[in-house]
Amino acid sequence: MNIIKTNKTTFLLILFQIIAVFTLLLSACGTTTDKKKQMENKSNFTSVAETDQVGNPSSYDTLTLGGGCFWCVEAVYEMLDGVVKVESGFSGGKVKNPSYEEVCTGLTGHAEVAQITFDKTKTSVDEILKVFFTVHDPTSLNRQGDDVGTQYRSVIFYRNEYQRKIAKSIIDDLNNNHAYAKPIVTQLVPYSIFYKAEDYHQDYYNQHKEAPYCKLVIQPKLEKFEKVFKDRLKK
Repeated sequence: MNIIKTNKTTFLLILFQIIAVFTLLLSACGTTTDKKKQMENKSNFTSVAETDQVGNPSSYDTLTLGGGCFWCVEAVYEMLDGVVKVESGFSGGKVKNPSYEEVCTGLTGHAEVAQITFDKTKTSVDEILKVFFTVHDPTSLNRQGDDVGTQYRSVIFYRNEYQRKIAKSIIDDLNNNHAYAKPIVTQLVPYSIFYKAEDYHQDYYNQHKEAPYCKLVIQPKLEKFEKVFKDRLKK
């Protein structure tokens, strides 16, 4: 009986030791998993902190500008150092997802615009807007050359107060210094939404350099840009 009792006690001690070791291992595993999750969360936080809401680096900013035909505006900014993406599209209207044909009627309220994403370490809101006022006529109401209609209006869709102040300051300086014979009519409008135009409008100039419109309308704007901003061209 004593032998049986001793063996049972020994068995229970061994069992308790096994359970203790197993519990310790589970605890260590849980701690490692928690630390791994913390590292993953920290990594995700860093990634989010260093990017904007659409996944661009935090050094990037965006301006949406209307200065006549969006083919012209797009072609100019594709040449500026620091610009990482330019898209042609529509902003400022009341119709959702408008087609090019609908916007051309002038009834949707949209302006043809170029949405410009740029690296703030290489260029700036100030420079982007100075280019804007150089390559189109900001004193012409709802018209640029032979392109006539409200869709061709001069407009800056600003995303924040900083962009608005820079734009307002440039406009005031140009007016005060009588840079143009007539007052600037460029609209300053809070940004709401951008609708990307159909694929055949994207990078239009580079795809159709021999087309009459590209030669007669876009090319002179590019030549003016290259002359004024010759030190700021992409390599």
